[in-house]
Amino acid sequence: MASNSNTNTAADDDKEVAHDYGIVRVYKSGRVERPLMSPPAAAGLDPGTGVESKDVQLGDYSARLYLPPAAGKGKLPVIVYVHGGGFVAESVASPNGHRFLNRLTAACPALAVSVEYRLAPEHPLPAAYEDCVAALGWVLSASDPWVAEHGDLGRVFVVGDSAGANACHHLLVQPDGAVRLKGAVLIHPWFWGSEAVGEETRNPAWRAMGGRLWEFACPGSSGVDDARMNPMAPGAPGLGTLACERVMVCVAEGDFLRWRGRAYAEAVAAARGGDGVELVETEGEGHVFHLFKPDCDKAKEMFDRIIAFVNAP
Repeated sequence: MASNSNTNTAADDDKEVAHDYGIVRVYKSGRVERPLMSPPAAAGLDPGTGVESKDVQLGDYSARLYLPPAAGKGKLPVIVYVHGGGFVAESVASPNGHRFLNRLTAACPALAVSVEYRLAPEHPLPAAYEDCVAALGWVLSASDPWVAEHGDLGRVFVVGDSAGANACHHLLVQPDGAVRLKGAVLIHPWFWGSEAVGEETRNPAWRAMGGRLWEFACPGSSGVDDARMNPMAPGAPGLGTLACERVMVCVAEGDFLRWRGRAYAEAVAAARGGDGVELVETEGEGHVFHLFKPDCDKAKEMFDRIIAFVNAP
C-alpha cells in the first residue's frame, strides 16, 4: 500500500504546477516545460539570404555562427548576439531569432555569433552571464576558423533583446579593462527596480510582479535593485565606464519596459558627457515586436538603424 501511495504522490506532483511564468512552467516533481517554444530552426544555408550557419559546442554552452555571402571580400564586423526569453526560455534555434540574424548578417554584412547559454531554473543565474562572458572571450580569441579568417576583431558589437540586452550590459561592465568593444545594441532591455522611473506604474503589487521572474531566474539575487537587474541602483558599476565606444538603446511605446530603457540610455549619456549614445524609440509597437513582425515598416526602420550603427566609422 505504501508503494502505491508513493507512486500516486509522485504522479500528482508531476501534474501539480509549482511555478508558472507563461514562458516556463515548473511542476512539483521538478519537471520543467517551456510551452511557448517553437520547433527549432536548424543551422545551415538560408536560401533567402545566402547566409551559412553552423553550431559549435563549447563545453557548458554552445554558439551558432553566421557567415554572409559577402565573406571573402574583406574583414567583417563581428556581432555577438544574446537572445531573450527571461533567462528561462528560447535558444539560438528559436526561429524568429534565427531569421533575424540571417537577415542582419546579410544586410550589414557581418559575421555573427549567437550564444546558446544555459537556462534557469535548471541552471540559475549567474550561469547565463558566465556563458556569455566565456563566449565573448572565445570570439575575441579567434579560435574558430570563420572568426579568424573573416572577422574584424577591432569591430566587435554585442547585440541582444530583452534578457539578452540585460546580458549585454553585463558584458560591458566586466572588470577586464583590456576588452573594449566597438559598440552595443540593447533592444528593449529587461531592467527593473523598486522605484518607478518615467511613467512606470507606481502600484506596489504591479511593481512586485515586474520582478518575480527575475527572482525566479536568479534565486541568489538581492532583488530587483540587484545591479544586474537595475544598472542605475546605488552601488552599481559606473555607466561611464561601459567597455564600448558607442551604445544604441531601442525601446517600444507599448512595452512596459520602455521607461526603464529610456532612463538607462539617458543615464549612460549623462555619464559619458552626452557622447556615443543613440536612443531609438518606436511608436505603436510592443516588446520585441521586430521578432514577431519583421516585415512591418517599423521593424524595417529599426533594422535599418541597427545596420547603420554597425557600419558607422
